[in-house]
Amino acid sequence: MKYWKKTITIVSLSLLVWGCSARKTCEAGLATPPESVVRKIVILYTNDEHGWMEASDSNGGAPGMMGLWREQEGYTEDGPFLILSGGDMWTGPVISTWFEGESMVEVMNAMGYDAAAIGNHEFDFGLNKLRDRIAQAEFPFLSANIREKKTGKTPEAVFPYVIEEVNGVKIGLIGLSSIDTPQLTNPTTVTEFNFISYQEALSKVASAAKSEGAKMLIVIAHACFSEIRSLAGMAAKSGVVLIGGGHCHEVLSSKLNGITIIESGSLMDGYVRVDIAFDTVTDTVIEINTQLRENRDGIPNQEVEAVIATWRARLDDRLDRVIGYVEQPILLNSDAMFNLVTDAWLKAYPTADVALNNRGGFRQDIPAGEITLSTIFGVLPFNNVLVDVELNGAALIEEIKRGQPVVAGMTTLGGYTLTDGTPIDLSGTYHVLINDFMHAGGDGYTFQLQDPDAYNTAIDWRQPVIEWISELNSTPEDPLDNSLDITPRQ
Repeated sequence: MKYWKKTITIVSLSLLVWGCSARKTCEAGLATPPESVVRKIVILYTNDEHGWMEASDSNGGAPGMMGLWREQEGYTEDGPFLILSGGDMWTGPVISTWFEGESMVEVMNAMGYDAAAIGNHEFDFGLNKLRDRIAQAEFPFLSANIREKKTGKTPEAVFPYVIEEVNGVKIGLIGLSSIDTPQLTNPTTVTEFNFISYQEALSKVASAAKSEGAKMLIVIAHACFSEIRSLAGMAAKSGVVLIGGGHCHEVLSSKLNGITIIESGSLMDGYVRVDIAFDTVTDTVIEINTQLRENRDGIPNQEVEAVIATWRARLDDRLDRVIGYVEQPILLNSDAMFNLVTDAWLKAYPTADVALNNRGGFRQDIPAGEITLSTIFGVLPFNNVLVDVELNGAALIEEIKRGQPVVAGMTTLGGYTLTDGTPIDLSGTYHVLINDFMHAGGDGYTFQLQDPDAYNTAIDWRQPVIEWISELNSTPEDPLDNSLDITPRQ
């Protein structure tokens, strides 16, 4: 493994000024290492950015965060800094999703990211688009546990690890991707890959990185704290000192088995600053301190603002077209949101008896005020189409129990019944409208096994929602609120 193209080096001061001449004496604590052999390394860590580059009421976006890094953290390109991401970088608001992540990668380039783990949402736009993003990025994409089924090797252009030299210390950065990725993105996208266990991947890669000169090991993993916790003991034995997590959008700083574990939350709401003091004579970490930071009140960085402005201008004018008006916000995980989307599907495709959507497919609120096409792209950012599956009532109920999806055309309250009150017939046949992610096995659904020849309607899953809202001609005088069904169905 070669060193990554971006290397940060500060010339070492002579070790001769240190009065401790024997390593064992220093390790015994009989002398305190002077500053000349203790190197400072600062890590700025984010995860699950999801394309939220623009400033909002809740945070300063990428420009505000970069401003904080410059002014509050003292970041400079040639300083002792590493900027790392735990993955899931781009699927989110329309400014990122519409451009299939290209805009977000350019923003991250401008912010100086040094490496990122590959998250499950990095696969959302297909392998070719992921390869395009990797080629565009000025930082490596890391995953030690994605392996080609045919060769057993790491896919081309993906690094299991890289070695960065920061302030004279060679640091091995190891990436891990969620082992649940085949269920969390469209499974057809990753059919050629195996996602091996974190433990197996780390045991092999850690020794390889050290054999190439890494003096300190850091893992950036698109994995939740519950998974990292089970990995910590083995990681400590492998020499890992820090694990950055992701995926579950947690905010945390914890110590376990001598390893520091961090996560920054999500959506550019904040970041974690990690200060490491490293003894270059004993090759050991003396101290690690962490600080959880909010992305608030930063002076927006003009360079990052300019990049975002360019992409905002490139958005098709029609995405800003107003299609409706809502008086009160439609919240992400509300019955109003669930029913709005799935009812619109059934209206557009009346051949179906029932519509189901996975809860993870909804990604943001509909704010109060004017509703634009851009708003709907933010709510449903993935490029999915609707699929008509045919299955019996027993299989339908089994799938609902398996994934607890959002439903339309039926209810699960007090039993499984159609909207008209007719109980689901276990042996009866039903046409069920789902998205192609679910049909391919996403989120663990087995619709493909139930109906491998399901009909792909080729209907973009956003289009029925856009059409239904447009047809209502809602205004401040007659807002969409008046037409929403807020009745719980499960």
